[in-house]
Amino acid sequence: MSSEGEGGFHMVDVSLITSGSRRAMLRTDDGVRIEAVYEPSTASVTDTAVTGTAVVVAHGFTGAADRPAVRRAAQVLAGRGAAVVTFSFRGHGGSGGRSTVGDREVLDLSAAVRWARELGHARVATLGFSMGGSVVLRHAALDRETEGRADAVAAVSAPARWYYRGTAPMRRLHWVVTRPAGRLVGRYGFGTRIDRRAWDPVPLSPVEAVPLIAPTPLLIVHGDRDAYFPLDHPRMLAGASEAELWLERGMGHAENAADDELLARLGDWLTRG
Repeated sequence: MSSEGEGGFHMVDVSLITSGSRRAMLRTDDGVRIEAVYEPSTASVTDTAVTGTAVVVAHGFTGAADRPAVRRAAQVLAGRGAAVVTFSFRGHGGSGGRSTVGDREVLDLSAAVRWARELGHARVATLGFSMGGSVVLRHAALDRETEGRADAVAAVSAPARWYYRGTAPMRRLHWVVTRPAGRLVGRYGFGTRIDRRAWDPVPLSPVEAVPLIAPTPLLIVHGDRDAYFPLDHPRMLAGASEAELWLERGMGHAENAADDELLARLGDWLTRG
């Protein structure tokens, strides 16, 4: 099965998993094939404002749609009344292409949001973790007038600025991304295929993007034990925007550190705006 929507969006290779659940390969505006999974809400609710919402989950660097932390997030969100779309960024999981570590990934997210709308959801929210957090922020700023737009945005453990090397985990990540030996580790150790080319031009940074998101509701979430990005990052993002800020006590980094209680609160915020 295949279809083409507005703006050159393509959907291909759709298969039914269970009743209402679908797995598909989407094609982005630059021609990259992206694996995606759709799961309907599992909540017993009658509020159509809730059940009509789809949440698109954007994973962190080296993640994928089928990773346990992403699947757990999808299950919790579906239990709070949202339909859920998970997908693998380019260069990750079963998707094609190579990772640009947050640059062209906005096209992957836009394709996933458009698919959610194709499936009948008038309201689509985005939830991103770490690299995915930077992507949902830039996507919300850049894609505001098309069917790929987001109606609410939550970024968890997102950086505020590019090229940050102030922590040991980020220095290791830069080695993985910028060095040939590091990219081999990324490919064979983490299953992530990384583009060797440097950004040209350098994309809009998250802290430059957030002032452009209003009036779309925006939530910034960060753990006070995040080993990658210290608390000046979420505070910069909140200070440059109209975002709501949640600083989570005892939380580490990204989807692996987000417990079910936090995911449930995120689901409630995203579905009710």
